[in-house]
Amino acid sequence: MSCKMGADTPTTSYPAVTAGFAHTDPAPDTPRTRPGTWHSARDATLEALATGANRRTAGQLALVAPGDCRPVTTRGNRPAHENAKESAAVTTSAPISQATLVRVPAGTTAGAAVREAGLPTKGPDTIVVVRDGEGQLKDLSWTPDADVEVEAVAASTEDGRSVIRHSAAHVLAQAVQQEFPEAKLGIGPPIKDGFYYDFRVDRPFTPEDLAKLESRMKKIVKGAQRFSRRVVEIDEARVELAKEPFKLELISDKSGIDDPEVMEVGGKELTIYDNLDPRTGEKVWGDLCRGPHIPTTKFIPAFKLTRSSAAYWRGDQNREDLQRIYGTAWESQEAMDEYLHLLAEAERRDHRKLGLELDLFSFPDELGSGLPVFHPKGGIIRKELEEYSRRRHVAAGYEFVNTPHITKGHLFEVSGHLDWYRDGMFPAMHLDAELNEDGTVRKPGQDYFVKPMNCPMHNLIFRARGRSYRELPLRLFEFGSVYRYEKSGVVHGLTRVRGMTQDDAHIYCTKEQMHAELTDTLRFVLDLLKDYGLDDFYLELSTKDPEKFVGSDEIWEEATETLSKVASASGLELVPDPGGAAFYGPKISVQAKDALGRTWQMSTIQLDFNLPERFNLEYTASDGTKQRPVMIHRALFGSIERFFGVLTEHYAGAFPAWLSPVQVVGIPVAEAFAPHLDRVIERLHDEGIRAQVDRSDDRMQKKIFNNTAQKVPFMLLAGERDVNADAVSFRFRDGTQVNGVPVADAVATVVAWIARRENASPTAEGFEIVPAGRA
Repeated sequence: MSCKMGADTPTTSYPAVTAGFAHTDPAPDTPRTRPGTWHSARDATLEALATGANRRTAGQLALVAPGDCRPVTTRGNRPAHENAKESAAVTTSAPISQATLVRVPAGTTAGAAVREAGLPTKGPDTIVVVRDGEGQLKDLSWTPDADVEVEAVAASTEDGRSVIRHSAAHVLAQAVQQEFPEAKLGIGPPIKDGFYYDFRVDRPFTPEDLAKLESRMKKIVKGAQRFSRRVVEIDEARVELAKEPFKLELISDKSGIDDPEVMEVGGKELTIYDNLDPRTGEKVWGDLCRGPHIPTTKFIPAFKLTRSSAAYWRGDQNREDLQRIYGTAWESQEAMDEYLHLLAEAERRDHRKLGLELDLFSFPDELGSGLPVFHPKGGIIRKELEEYSRRRHVAAGYEFVNTPHITKGHLFEVSGHLDWYRDGMFPAMHLDAELNEDGTVRKPGQDYFVKPMNCPMHNLIFRARGRSYRELPLRLFEFGSVYRYEKSGVVHGLTRVRGMTQDDAHIYCTKEQMHAELTDTLRFVLDLLKDYGLDDFYLELSTKDPEKFVGSDEIWEEATETLSKVASASGLELVPDPGGAAFYGPKISVQAKDALGRTWQMSTIQLDFNLPERFNLEYTASDGTKQRPVMIHRALFGSIERFFGVLTEHYAGAFPAWLSPVQVVGIPVAEAFAPHLDRVIERLHDEGIRAQVDRSDDRMQKKIFNNTAQKVPFMLLAGERDVNADAVSFRFRDGTQVNGVPVADAVATVVAWIARRENASPTAEGFEIVPAGRA
């Protein structure tokens, strides 16, 4: 697999690789932040946990917006340890701080110094590598020429895990070449929560192959092979790797490769890591690699191969077809078990899977990648999301507008989108050209684009007439459809689509109003997200990309400082995101945790001094002078499609009763009791409740099973006793029941529950029956 080259080990933590040497495109409705061809919901779930997700702890995942794969802050680097032989001498362990510093005398190995310091040599806090004063990770076998102070890096840190995973990828490659001697090696980096390795083989790997390979890996790990770093000259490496064409190519290109996935080359020295027999010291296997590595294979306490997929060499579909094997590795079996449990739970909640099972939405091939259609049940949920949002916006003083889906290209020249965002736009449509009979142009046509953003059109609305300071702040809002040309490989269900509807608002205000508007907007956003059941947040402040921005540095600094003050005043954690802003202004992103502890980028609030300048927006101030307004961009859901997908996974498809497409189902014990339920359902209809009687031919228990699977929050059962008492029995999603509730009270209870917009699922425990007169 790969490693860094020579002494020039990484100066920062291992990258969370999110896009790589490409392969066949995933299906239209599957994700691909890390390359691979997905074959199941489990594959895509692995992807979401491994790349869309950034771990904070083993049991707390952090997902970012698709395409926004920057790492979330993780636990600090804690120490780890050296090789097994050295570890055996340690009987006690020193307490571990977030950054334990160790002095390594000249001529002494880092592992010996770690052992001398009494740092852990067993368990999840085992020291696996050290970080020198320049930030480079070093093997524990590294021997400095002069006394140095290093930071001990533990297996349970992100860097420690990456080293373990990198070494596990080497073990995988060794196992593959033992099982398939003809296999040629590609690359094999650590990635978030795992690793992969690419191979050229005669056929795709099967699940049976993965089982055999995992068994071989366990033997290699148990054998405690030592990782030994060896510096080689280029000619020497070419001779030694003569039968590895992909490695030879990397050697030839070594000075020109700047890719976080290529661990083989990239430093000042060219190095090979040998796996040595611990008893004889003989080389068992080796790989071109820049390192660093764990001391021995026994420092991989827990690993698992997860799947295989197709890949292209160096991400080029015109190059060789390869086969990729993915795996995961952890500092302990407990940590891996927790990860696999979360993985299974995330798979159960996968919104694409639930969308089909619950008949909410689908992705017809006939429409193309990233273009979902919402079925009637999904349409109901979407309507509820939009209508509640609309009511809240009206109450907050927003004014509704509508804008077209396409526009002349000149609008996006003025806004700057064609300069800075063209790759994310669909190609131009050249329209309105008129030709003479001989084919010559009588009237030239113009380029039209489907809009990727609503803001330029809202600027035109502001500019349509003179504006006074008395009109400000002016808050324009629309459910605006936009279209963005996402590459097919990164399209993922509803969370990354090509056609979407944004709950998009643009606020125009004076500089004096700016701070208060930003504060109110952030409060409004957080309160509205809480109404939908998301209530655990932190904030991210995205600042200027020095290579991609419009406007002056002074304007950017002022906007960034203002947003920082507003975010800090909220009391929420504020995480910096250097260079993550759009080209026209810095932004605050609200990151919301779901039921699994994953964090999703939700709402964005962007401060913009630049577009008002580019569109020459003005208002008349109180002194009669013309002034430039400040513009605030704000999208609460991000997009309705994406928010729908997040809520589906948050609730595992069991939406709150107020959002559920079917809120009540009547289930008669026998057909003779169905008319009684018809009357109950009719009363619920009169109250605006979405209710129906299950008239299928199934027996009662099968009806209960089916409607429970469809996540119906209230099932009303009726048998002879209920009919005689003019009552019904409640059955809930969790299987609990409340029996013999008078019909009038049952109707009042359902109406009251839904009117309160309860986000929890109803259950018999603590369920309060509301008397009809008190509803």
